[in-house]
Amino acid sequence: MVGMTAVHCPSCRKDAPPRAENRFFPFCSERCKLVDLGKWLGEEYRVPARPGESEGGATPEKSDGGEESG
Repeated sequence: MVGMTAVHCPSCRKDAPPRAENRFFPFCSERCKLVDLGKWLGEEYRVPARPGESEGGATPEKSDGGEESG
């Protein structure tokens, strides 16, 4: 197959069949898909916060002088 590169399952690192043949793509199996979901739900994976973001995900309000008082 020209132009095809092997995709490795993010869970077990085995070769994963292409999307057309594999309903669990990019995982190799339903088991690996569920293992990955469990890691997200168990908070083993985290998306890094950007500098200045609070832990809740909201950015602190900044005063830019747009409104004048009194």
